[in-house]
Amino acid sequence: MRVAVLSLIETSHPAQAAGVPATVPAGLRGYLPIGGRSLLRHQIGLALSLGAKRVVVMAEGISGELVALQHVVEAGGAQFHVVATARALVPLLAPEDDVIVVGDGLIAMPDVFRDLIEAGPCVLTLPAENALPLGFERIDINHAFAGAMRFQGRIAAGLADLPPEWNAQSALLRLAVQARLPLRGVSAAMLGDGRWTMVRSEQEAHTAERQWLRLHTASGGSAEGSPGVLLAMAFVRRFGPAMLHAGTRPALIGLAAGILGLLGLGLGWLGNAATGFLLIGLSWLVERVASLMGQVERDSLLASGLERRTVALFHLLVDAGLIALAAWRSELPYTSAIPFGLNWFAPILLIGGARLVRLALPRFPRSAWLEDRLAFGLVLAIASITLPFDAAIGVAVLTLLGTCLLLLQFGTTPATDRSPNPQLTSRP
Repeated sequence: MRVAVLSLIETSHPAQAAGVPATVPAGLRGYLPIGGRSLLRHQIGLALSLGAKRVVVMAEGISGELVALQHVVEAGGAQFHVVATARALVPLLAPEDDVIVVGDGLIAMPDVFRDLIEAGPCVLTLPAENALPLGFERIDINHAFAGAMRFQGRIAAGLADLPPEWNAQSALLRLAVQARLPLRGVSAAMLGDGRWTMVRSEQEAHTAERQWLRLHTASGGSAEGSPGVLLAMAFVRRFGPAMLHAGTRPALIGLAAGILGLLGLGLGWLGNAATGFLLIGLSWLVERVASLMGQVERDSLLASGLERRTVALFHLLVDAGLIALAAWRSELPYTSAIPFGLNWFAPILLIGGARLVRLALPRFPRSAWLEDRLAFGLVLAIASITLPFDAAIGVAVLTLLGTCLLLLQFGTTPATDRSPNPQLTSRP
C-alpha cells in the first residue's frame, strides 16, 4: 500500500516589519493559502494523484479544516489518519508499505514531483548553500533535505525507539539516511522559478502564489497566442489569486460567459448587431478566463475543473451566435427572387472556413488567431458600423480561403516537420 505522510506541525512566521515584534500570533504553516486552498490541501491532492491509499497527517489536534480535508481524502478513495507523535505513526506503516513523506510547507509542481519521486526510493536533496537560507533542513555539509522522500515502511520501525517529543519527519529523515537510501538531487534552478518552494510565512505564500499561477497558466505557444488568449492569461495572472481566495469557481465564471452570449444574441435580434458581436466576443473571452482557472485547478490537483467537451460545446455555440447575428445583420432583401437562407451562407462560410484553415495549418504562425472570437466579434462589429456588411463578409471569405490555398501550395514546411536526420533520409 502506498502511504503519504504529511505534517501540520511547523508554525508560520508572522508577516512583520524588520525589527518590529510580532503582534499577530503565528498560525500553522500547512494552513497558509495558495490559490485559495491551504498548502496541506495541495499536498493531499498530490498524494492522491500518486495513488496513496492512506494519508497520515502529523498534527497536535483535530480542527475543522482537518475534518474537511478528511472528506476530500475519503472522496478520493483513501484512508485518513491524524496522529500527534512519531510513535503513533509506527502502527500505520507496515514493513511492505511504500511511504512518501512530504515536508511541512513544501509546494511543488505536480509533474516535477511525480517524475522525481516515482523514479524509486530516495531522499530528495538540494545544494545546501542554496537551500538552507530558504528553510530547508541540512543533511550534511553539501546536501539539504528537499522536503520529500520515499522509502519502504520497515524503515519507520525505528520511530518506536525514539522519544515522543521528536519531530516525526526529521526522525524519518535521519532513519532514511542511516538506511543508506540514495540521495536524488533536485535542480537548484527550481527554487528560483517556483517549481519547488518551501513556504514559511504569509509573505512567502503571496510570492509563491504568483509563481504558482504563472506556472499553471504558462503555455508553450503563448508567444504566438491570439490577442484574446493573451488578454485572458493576463487577466487570470492579475486577478486570479483574488478570485480564488474569494471562492470564485470556474463554473461560475462560465455561467457569466453564457449570460453575456445570450445578451449579445438578444441585442442582435433587436437590431443592435454591433453591440451583439462585441458581447459574444466578450463571452468567449470570459469563457477563456474560466477555462484557464479550470486548468489551474486541474493541473494543481485541486479539482476536476471544466471538462473539455463542455468548453468545445461552448465554442460551437459562440460560433453559432456569430453566424446568427451576421445573418440577421445581412442587408439582403427577403424576396422570392432570392433563395431562402442565402443571408446565412456567407457567415457560415466565414466561421466554418476559419475553423477549417486552423485545422489545415495548425503549425503556421498566427493561425491561432483564427480561433480568437474576441477578435472576430470586434472585426464584425466594426464592419457592421462602417462597411457594406454583406460585401465585407464576402471579401473576408475569399481572403481567408485564398490565403489558405496559397499557403498550402507555396508555404514552407515548418522545421518541426522535417526529418530529424536529414543526412540519413533517402532522396529520390
